[in-house]
Amino acid sequence: MLNYLKSFDWKLNAAVFLLVLAGFMSLASADSDLFWKQALWLGIGLVFFIFIFIFDWRPFINYRGAIFGFYLFVVLLLLITYFFAPSIRGTKGWLVFGNFHFQVAELAKLSLIIFYAYFFSRKHIGIARISNLISSFFYFSIPAALIALQPDLGSVLVLFCIWFGFLLVSGINPKHLIVILIILSISGAIMWQYGLKDYQKERIMGFFFPGRDPLGINYNVIQSKIAIGSAGLFGKGFGQGAQVQLGFLPEAKTDFIFAAFIEEWGILAGFLLVAIFLFLVFKIVKIGTEADSNFTRFVCLGAAILFISQFIFNVGSNIGFMPVVGVTFPFLSYGGSSLLTNLVLISIIQSLFARHS
Repeated sequence: MLNYLKSFDWKLNAAVFLLVLAGFMSLASADSDLFWKQALWLGIGLVFFIFIFIFDWRPFINYRGAIFGFYLFVVLLLLITYFFAPSIRGTKGWLVFGNFHFQVAELAKLSLIIFYAYFFSRKHIGIARISNLISSFFYFSIPAALIALQPDLGSVLVLFCIWFGFLLVSGINPKHLIVILIILSISGAIMWQYGLKDYQKERIMGFFFPGRDPLGINYNVIQSKIAIGSAGLFGKGFGQGAQVQLGFLPEAKTDFIFAAFIEEWGILAGFLLVAIFLFLVFKIVKIGTEADSNFTRFVCLGAAILFISQFIFNVGSNIGFMPVVGVTFPFLSYGGSSLLTNLVLISIIQSLFARHS
């Protein structure tokens, strides 16, 4: 155990800690109740973090039954969620255990990364085969379809980014890539016509037309821009952000926590926060490139894709560069399910790194 601790990537842990700390600072200012709930989730996450780190995962890397079994378990949870979970804010996405709400879509992201790490570490040389492309899409489409039914468009987009990201780095044939892009364009048009709900269409239209419906569909983004634009270099101070404290900025603890953080701590602190996040991704990619096994490389790749895609969706929506799709900022936003699964993913990477697998 002590030998493994010596090879622990403490810089990676430090980046995670600083992001979590920034999130707690915003939660303490915006909602003390959520602060303590998130603290409880952090405690649970740290228990999982330690357990997973000390566990030797190497025997399971080549055990298809365990990898596939975890994937099927998550699909089963998604089915249970769809049929039996209560509707919370119009979405049937959470399993409820007393006072705890667990969002299964977060676990789906983790399971897809682990499954694709196994799949692509063995198939990437032959990924140009149509059969491999179709099968990889099939494994994405099952959880994506179940999550779309909740509905949770943001999580579906993140799952898509994971699948597409794995394809891009696995040496996909450019001709096949063009065909995939054409199919996706056609599928997007069909989804727009028959799959998306009216409010989802309105959010996308609001992105292309920022001045449209300023008191409705674009209200959140406008208030987010006001929060960021009024912050100045050093912010308004802890508990002094008018947009947050007076309730003008909706979802200031989750979707728009980046804007809430900047309003109180300033533009410079926002740049520092982004720098810490980019350092986190850099460390994950570095661990992957230096790993001895393809499985570890692909786990790190999947983690980097997950965090970057969520970062782009979250920060992009805060500054009006992306539609609002309800995606959290990794380690920063309130959300016990997201925090727990992200900590588990970091712990898996640390465990594999410590054992040089």
